[in-house]
Amino acid sequence: MIDSTNPVLDAAVLVPVYREDGGDSPLNIVLVRRTEGGPHGGQIAFPGGKCAPEDDTKLDTALRETHEEIGLEPESVDILEELPAVDTVTTGFLIHPYLGRIMPPSTWRTEPREIAEVLVVDVADLVRPEAQGRELRRFPEWPDPLEIPFYRIGPHKLWGATYRILHPLLPVLATNGYDL
Repeated sequence: MIDSTNPVLDAAVLVPVYREDGGDSPLNIVLVRRTEGGPHGGQIAFPGGKCAPEDDTKLDTALRETHEEIGLEPESVDILEELPAVDTVTTGFLIHPYLGRIMPPSTWRTEPREIAEVLVVDVADLVRPEAQGRELRRFPEWPDPLEIPFYRIGPHKLWGATYRILHPLLPVLATNGYDL
């Protein structure tokens, strides 16, 4: 069981990747846009969430939360690697990401209270220079604005902890470093 007395707020996410038709098709990464409201409202993220006392491991959390949020069955995930944990700057979570090759369902089943939409993004689109940007953002918890790097995904911006998980991983994914 996960230690619920630990003062760190642990969370776990799945970084789901797949190729539509095998080795020659583009490598896709699955992201979600959270519903409005709450500390992460409207943000682009990986499926996942808070560790629960019933989860034996953080991987169990990532798989459970992914199933709850987008309907991906745990049996459809082949975990390739546990990635380095990333902390959130403003909400106090330590996020444990797991890279997984998936067999996507024919349709995503989203949890409407948590997920506004599922975004399937070609990794090649994210590594293009025009997909990358920076902007100044103000946060209630910080006295001065911070320069925040992000990736453009259509009308959305992927930033924060999700950016910090994805940024070092993208060059490896883009060069087929996991033999995907």
